[in-house]
Amino acid sequence: MIFKTLERVFESMLWNVRFVTLVAVIASLIGSFALFYVAILDVVRLFGELAHYADASIGNDAHDTIRLQIVTSVAEFVDGFLFALVLLIFAFGIYELFIGKIDAAERSEVAKRILLIRSLDDLKERLAKVIFLILVVRYFESAIHRPVQSALDLLYLAAGIVLIAVGLYLTKPKHESELRRDTPPSRH
Repeated sequence: MIFKTLERVFESMLWNVRFVTLVAVIASLIGSFALFYVAILDVVRLFGELAHYADASIGNDAHDTIRLQIVTSVAEFVDGFLFALVLLIFAFGIYELFIGKIDAAERSEVAKRILLIRSLDDLKERLAKVIFLILVVRYFESAIHRPVQSALDLLYLAAGIVLIAVGLYLTKPKHESELRRDTPPSRH
């Protein structure tokens, strides 16, 4: 009798320990908001670069330098937004897995496409896709700034592009059932 009571109390305490994951949820949300803020500031900075780019009095070299800065700025804010999304998806996923379903997400058509994480594998898969996009953007940023001075440099660049293509191929859904799971139902 006393052992059953102790067992129930212990199991209840053990089950409620899952609420410690709220720390990860809240920290991820804070990090996500911080990265959205940084990415928005990068967009604002881009407008300043665009104003310099439109200046007809600058020379061709300065024009090319500013153009490179603009392309890099676009890649940086895309990277910032993607990383913010990783943290947001992580927060949603951890909450749904350890705390409970998000009722508003259950009723949302959008959530069916991006959230509704049923297992750690679902969370890992969704995060991996966004992280892969971040890596592609980072490679793009690196390729922009890396001068091609020899045939070997060009070969390395081409090899990187081939590896990205292979990665994209490997991350696409492989079975019809996976396509149906990730695609919202049609409204016929």
